[in-house]
Amino acid sequence: MLDILIQKFGGTSVSNEEKRTQVVKKVKKALKDGYRPVVVVSAMGRKGEPYATDTLLSLIDESFKNDNHQATDMLMCCGEFISTVVMCNEFYKHGIDAMPVTGGQAGIITNDDFNFAEPVETDMTFLNSLLEKNIVPVVSGFQGITKEGIFTTLGRGGSDTSAAILGVALNAKEIEIYTDVDGIMTADPRIVGDAELISKISYNEVFQFAEQGAKVIHPRAVETAMKGNIPIVVKNTMSDCEGTIINSVGDITSEKLYTGITSVSNRIQVNIKLSLNNKENYKHVLRVLADNNISLDLINIFPNEKIFTIDSKDKQNLEETLASIGIKFTLIENCSKISIIGSRIAGIPGVVAKIVDTLDEVNIPVLQTADSHTTIWCLIEDKHTKKAIQTLHNILL
Repeated sequence: MLDILIQKFGGTSVSNEEKRTQVVKKVKKALKDGYRPVVVVSAMGRKGEPYATDTLLSLIDESFKNDNHQATDMLMCCGEFISTVVMCNEFYKHGIDAMPVTGGQAGIITNDDFNFAEPVETDMTFLNSLLEKNIVPVVSGFQGITKEGIFTTLGRGGSDTSAAILGVALNAKEIEIYTDVDGIMTADPRIVGDAELISKISYNEVFQFAEQGAKVIHPRAVETAMKGNIPIVVKNTMSDCEGTIINSVGDITSEKLYTGITSVSNRIQVNIKLSLNNKENYKHVLRVLADNNISLDLINIFPNEKIFTIDSKDKQNLEETLASIGIKFTLIENCSKISIIGSRIAGIPGVVAKIVDTLDEVNIPVLQTADSHTTIWCLIEDKHTKKAIQTLHNILL
């Protein structure tokens, strides 16, 4: 039995004939190397291009989208349908026998939480039958189907998730995620000119990258692949770069403490102090915020003070919620959360001190810190973000 290889190609990778020719080359190589490839594709291009998902969504009203999630999912599936057929046409021209397959036909069965559906089971019978006939399935990413046969979508970034679901269900050798970059870098190369490609990284580390601002791969895809222990390789469609391998152990030969740095902007720091007037409500304030769908981050709790951050989009909701229960607060707006990631930092003394001291030496005040086994977070003002990342990258990496 030949090894199965999942090859996922994003919207930019299938957006024109030149790039689709590169996709054909990647699939031809997989076949030559003895794999049975399963291709997963996204909708072609980005907003403004005719078959991109955002372009399709512009055809309907916002109020209709909000009230008709099922219909919206059907519309959003169309971009991937088109990609599968166009890509099969490209394979046909190059002598590869391929078949367009919807997410539902591929066996991804979901619940009916339209726009954000969760897979509930998989049935690989049809895909396996195609593979046994040496037919390359070209699967519509980002989508599934309910048990009742209704189209669903898996949320933005869902094509990565589709690839991971199929990789686990088919027990694939690897899941290749093709995009327009060479892989995962030690920092955003637009900020750090000498950022380096990370050759190997653990699921836990890359999950932090994805959660903390890096856009290379969707966190749900990492989580899915991690559960099945299927390696992911992030590669560039337009080059032969080896890319970044994501697995359970990362690079066990490396002696580096730190793997990379990323950041999230649009953060607001909130400070609530205990007073005689708000004693009772102060106890339950975090619960009240949760009940009002306000997500908190970098939470520091003290007997007489609570400090945390929120996304700037939640500012109005937070202000109205706290005012309704008589809680006074102060805000520091326009903040960024810097994330320093490394699987070996746990238990190493002086790591946080070195990071804070490094930023202090270049006159960047740290407003707040937190840490986990793989990540150290520093909250700073937005205006210092670029300098902070460059400085930390130079010292730590």
